[in-house]
Amino acid sequence: MPFACRLVIRVMTRQKTPPSVTVTRPSLPPLEALVPHLEKIWASRVVTSGGAYHQALEERLSAYLAVDHLALFNNATVALLAAIKALDLQGEVITTPYSFVATAHVLQWSGLSPVFVDIDPKTLNLDPQGIEAAITDQTSAIMPVHVYGTPCDVDAIEAIARRHGLKVIYDAAHAFGVRCHCGSLLRHGDLSVVSFHATKVFNTFEGGAIVCPDAKTKRRIDRLKNFGFENEVTVTQTGINGKMSEFNAALGLVQLDYIDQHISQRGERVRAYREGLANIEGLTCLPEFDVIQPNHSYFPIFVDETYPVSRDHIYHCLQQHGFYGRRYFYPLISDFPMYAHLPSAASGHLPHASRVASQVICLPLYPDLDMAAIDAMMAILSDPLAYPSPS
Repeated sequence: MPFACRLVIRVMTRQKTPPSVTVTRPSLPPLEALVPHLEKIWASRVVTSGGAYHQALEERLSAYLAVDHLALFNNATVALLAAIKALDLQGEVITTPYSFVATAHVLQWSGLSPVFVDIDPKTLNLDPQGIEAAITDQTSAIMPVHVYGTPCDVDAIEAIARRHGLKVIYDAAHAFGVRCHCGSLLRHGDLSVVSFHATKVFNTFEGGAIVCPDAKTKRRIDRLKNFGFENEVTVTQTGINGKMSEFNAALGLVQLDYIDQHISQRGERVRAYREGLANIEGLTCLPEFDVIQPNHSYFPIFVDETYPVSRDHIYHCLQQHGFYGRRYFYPLISDFPMYAHLPSAASGHLPHASRVASQVICLPLYPDLDMAAIDAMMAILSDPLAYPSPS
């Protein structure tokens, strides 16, 4: 390693107050680009309920994501609840244990029973063979997750759903802008739900959206997110308050001016990580899948038994030096007490998910992550025994 790199690493890892490099950091536009829009909102006094910015963001996002219809929400969790309601699901829904806990929470909140199926060890998404084996006469839907923005086997899942008369809702929280073999990944399933949370590739501080297949479905969902109102005096559905504010929508419009640049910058950092990890025994990363347009949403690494220290040891060691990765996703959703009693939650039923959850660390990734920080993390990961052990 060149002397200059070693010097940067020593400075970053030995200063009294370590740098704070978090797993992600919100990408934000220049404040001066947002201010004129805030002034317009102030002047109009229209701050929510489908104002001009809300309508404009739906139109621009639909064009950018190459989808026909999109309904904005205040967050993706409420959007998932509305998607479940819109499809009138009952009974059991097959889903993954390897995701953020909201994936299963929305099912339980809706009175549905999650049925966990193991993941494909390569993609970390739901294994289609496991899906088919888990279908019963109580199954009404499949809820797969495009984990880390890696596309699920959408063709296999669609074929299974058609054979068994099931609905498909994609939790596409990680999949903003991803394009697969047939165009926008968000066009698959009966509905797809994307997140605009601050931790995501594209953010509106808080926010989300449901991608709808047709105008009729969008109208139904638009009513659901506004308490079920048909007009001023008519309520036709049991709805919820899921509206995105004009402030969030305005931010989203400005963010779209920078999103391609941000995704490109994320890609540069992913390439630096891959180069740094190429020759470190015991550490692996996901393969580079054949995706027309990835979004580089997360960068997970996996610590196996040949690495000199355990996953948790190196996780805490990185933290001691100011590098705050996250064990996404550990524990598995199926390990939490509200789900652990389910027959499908048994660890023996989920061997691939259990193994991956015990190995994973998502390293910091955001557009302006300092390349010197990546060098410093690679120095720690390449020789963990040379750095102080976690207390």
